Amino acid sequence: MSIQIISAPDEFNTESLFVDLAPIIGNRLLLKCEGFNFAGSIKLKAARAMVDDAERAGALRPGSTLVESSSGNLGVALSLVAASRGYRFICVTDARCTLGARQTIQALGGEVHVITEPHPVTGLLGARIDYVRELCEGRDDYLWLNQYANPNNWRAHYRLTGPEILSAFPDLTVLFVGAGTTGTLMGCARYVRDHKPSVRIIAVDAVGSVTFGGASTQRLIPGLGTSVRPALLDESFVDEVVMVPEVDTVRTCRQLARAGYLFGGSTGTVVSGAIGWLADHPLPPAASAVAVAPDLGERYLDTVYQDQWVSGVYGLDALEQAAGMEAG
Repeated sequence: MSIQIISAPDEFNTESLFVDLAPIIGNRLLLKCEGFNFAGSIKLKAARAMVDDAERAGALRPGSTLVESSSGNLGVALSLVAASRGYRFICVTDARCTLGARQTIQALGGEVHVITEPHPVTGLLGARIDYVRELCEGRDDYLWLNQYANPNNWRAHYRLTGPEILSAFPDLTVLFVGAGTTGTLMGCARYVRDHKPSVRIIAVDAVGSVTFGGASTQRLIPGLGTSVRPALLDESFVDEVVMVPEVDTVRTCRQLARAGYLFGGSTGTVVSGAIGWLADHPLPPAASAVAVAPDLGERYLDTVYQDQWVSGVYGLDALEQAAGMEAG
């Protein structure tokens, strides 16, 4: 039996856990589970990479305060890293951030500032970013890592997530990755293009997101999708984009939960998009399809998994259809 001993919480991450969803969805889809670390999501990789780089560059020093805009998961990851390394952390979010994420950030010593009024053009995300800039203006001890434009966001996945996937499945045929800041998407896509260009890269986004040029509409599930096009995105690395309505995210999360897998909203969106794509593009038996699952579901218990919230937001039909999928 091997023993792993760590001295900091960001040193541990489960790198090679995959779930074959064929018994649940009818197609062989291998789900790379990224939520088994102390931050509970894939965002720990980006958080650590961005903080490491800032420390190397001398932008972080004792007494510094990290400031970041986040819908939840990166905020949790940065609060963990900040607590471990002795920095103060301020997370700027909005009402879509789940209660569980907010409470976790605060339990780790971080502050949470909730933005309630959207920018008239760039929405809540734009308003959050404006507020971050205001907080940091004239403060040498405040540092905004800027996950939306920081290249260490995607480099973390070029160095870690992409190699982990290809090492496990050298015969990879298609890869599904969700699009939020597009850090995970860009890092994985760049690595796969460099090492196995035959793989099809499918980006999965939420309906209402402007990332790939769609119209901005209300989105209530945090994680994927943006109201401001991410600076990291380079569409030349993406073969196709699948857009998933939030109600389908809810249905897929609940379908997986009935099989014993409690995943987060971002994961439900990615799996839903993959299911639809695979139905339209049947793969040969020897092909390998992999999807990246960014998070687990505990932080979504009061939204995606709460009947009253689902029926109030999406209507009773959505709840009944979700129940039908669960029963099936």
